[in-house]
Order: sequence, then C-alpha cells, then structure tokens
Amino acid sequence: MALDKDLIDKLLEGYQKPEDLIGANGLLKQLTKALVERALNAEMTHHLGYAQNDPDGRGRDSGNARNGTSRKKLKGDFGEIEIEVPRDREAEFDPQIVGKHQRRFDGFDDKILSMYARGMSTREIQGHLMEIYGVEISPSLISEVTDAVVEEVKLWQGRPLEALYPIIYLDALYVKMRHEGRVENRAVYVAVGIKMDGLKDVLGLWTGDNTEGSKYWLTIVTELRNRGVKDVFIACVDGLKGFPEAIEAVFPETIVQLCIVHMIRNSLKYVGWKERKLVAEDLRAVYTAPTAEAAQQQLERFGEKWDKRYGAIRMLWQRHWQRIIPFFAFTPEIRKVMYTTNAIESLNMSLRKIIKTRGSFPSEQAAFKLLYMALKNVVANWQRKVVDGWHDALNQFTLLWNDRIQAVAQR
Repeated sequence: MALDKDLIDKLLEGYQKPEDLIGANGLLKQLTKALVERALNAEMTHHLGYAQNDPDGRGRDSGNARNGTSRKKLKGDFGEIEIEVPRDREAEFDPQIVGKHQRRFDGFDDKILSMYARGMSTREIQGHLMEIYGVEISPSLISEVTDAVVEEVKLWQGRPLEALYPIIYLDALYVKMRHEGRVENRAVYVAVGIKMDGLKDVLGLWTGDNTEGSKYWLTIVTELRNRGVKDVFIACVDGLKGFPEAIEAVFPETIVQLCIVHMIRNSLKYVGWKERKLVAEDLRAVYTAPTAEAAQQQLERFGEKWDKRYGAIRMLWQRHWQRIIPFFAFTPEIRKVMYTTNAIESLNMSLRKIIKTRGSFPSEQAAFKLLYMALKNVVANWQRKVVDGWHDALNQFTLLWNDRIQAVAQR
C-alpha cells in the first residue's frame, strides 16, 4: 500500500536533523508506538464487537467491556518504547500484534541469535544492541533467547536422514568445556554427508574423549542407520581408532578411506618449517600416483630421500597403507572428491573461528548450542552450490553401484 505523500510531508514538518527521525524520541519511534497502539485498539474493537465510546455498544449482552490500559515496554530495532495495551473486564482479550507476555518485537530475537551464532560474547551482544539500537538488555535475556534453541538442537540431531549418501566424512575439533566438574578439552565429532544431488549436509554432532574405540563409534554409526541411512559408498575418516571397523559392521559394503589431508598434516608435524614445502611436494607424488603400485614405488623413493631425517613419515604411511590405497581404484573425478576433504575442513575452520572467542563453555549443552547455530549458517551457504566435480563423480558412482542405488530406491 503506497503512503500518501501529503501525509509524509505533514509528518516531516519541522525536520532538521537525523535525530528528529531516528533519534531516541524521533518520529520513527513515535510512529511505531502510535501504530501499535492503534492496532491493539482495533483488535479490542474486533474482540468486543463495538468501537470505543460507541453508545450502541454499551447495552450489549456480552457482559464484557474495556477496562483501561496497562503499560508495557517493547524492545526492537527502533530501540525501546512504552505502549499502552487495552484491557477488558473479563481478561479474555488476547492481542496478536503484541502477545500477552511478549516483550520483544518479532525479529529482535533473531538478531540476538545471529550475533551469538557468529561467536559474539554476551557482553559484545549487549554493547552492540546498545550502540546500534539504544536498547539495554540483560545477560539473562540473551540466555533466555539462545536457550530456546536447545530443543531445536535435539530435534535436528534426531531428524530423519537420506537413505543413501555416496560419501560421508567424519572429523573432530576440540572444544574446552566443563565436564564432570572440571574444564577439559573434549572432541566434538562432526559428520558431513554428500547427497545424491551433490549438496553437502551436516548429519550430526557427537562428543567424546580420545580413548573411545569401536564400541563408541558403533553407537554413532548405528544412530545414522536408525535415522534412515541405508547405504554409504565411501566413508572418509581421519584415522580415529575403531571407526573403520564400526562402519564396516553396520555398512559392510562401504569403502573406508583414510583422509589424505589428515595424513599430510600428520606427516608434516615431523618437519621443520623450511623443508615442509619440499616434503609436501614429495608426498604429493605418492597420493597422486595413477595406481596403488605406483604409489608404493613413490613412497619408497620418498623414504630413500627423507628416511634419515624423517623416517617416522614413511612408517606412518606404511602403517595405514591399507586404508590409504582404496581411492586408487577410482577415476580422478572420484579421487578428487574423496581425498580433498574441503567440505569438512572449511566447516571446521568456520567453527574454530567462532569457538576461539570463548575461553571455555560451562557445559556440553552450551557448546552444542553455539556450534549448531554456526552450522546453520554454513549449511545455508552449502545449499547454493554442488560439490566441485560432482556430476562426473556421480556418473562413475552410477556405473559402479547402480544396483545399490536401485536397491535403496526400492526399500
């Protein structure tokens, strides 16, 4: 609906500076108050069936009538305003534009959640809202708003999943949180799946310590199965103890591939800064070899050159060789998707940026609350683009495992 220009000119009579419009007592705040109160009175008229001061309404048999007003303070983008809310004698009036217990306009909570999801502390959120909107809010209000996400997290963690994920990745990041009375570094495991349409999604979050083995991982993989996952072609993991066995117990046809990115990172821990580039280049000759046999030869050449200084690197690769070589059986299109774990690496980078602003979390729930809200932002960006090279990879998957694709579709 277009506003009358004459009305706008009338409202702006006497306008001299921005504060007259958007200041603490500016026109926008006054208009908001006036419009909200007019809307509330219109709702009361609809509720009672007659307008205020309508003489024809006084004799009606409803037994109900207006009963003055009550004051309420509202917070929003405009700052804080005090409004007069009409009351009725029977206390049956349930306003819609501003609910009975509502103290903030729709959208204001979203701003708090958005800032929280970007890693801003409670104090930073308070300062930002005061600086931008002139609204003073308490730490308890921020906790109240963000705690509303907890139930959403539970529903998200238990939501149904796709029946088939061609590739899943599992990785961990470490978060300081209070656990059993003390603050400690605890691993938060993140599962990312690539769907048949090439879009990525986070399947879940779990927390545990470094001693968890196959029994722990079996619980997680079984949870994925119970939430609807029927088949996984390839699972890329970072060498977590017991995880490959857990995957194979639940999804016996799944190929478990050790994450090459993690292998490179773990290898370079043994190397000084000056030689890291050279060592990384020689390792690249190993994992980009055309076949597993050629990769073995490249690893031997690597050893001949570097064993005297960094013998632990070749030992590391030999120890995990059977979990490293599965991707050599695939075309370059599939290899690229398998061993370049940008999907989960970029995710963890985003999460680390957010959690580094916190010294520690008071509980596991507090950590999951923040991580979940951060994940929502990341996944929303993922929905805009399929994984690079996905169409070529999907073509290969279809040629290799069309029977499994059809079997899942028929279940």
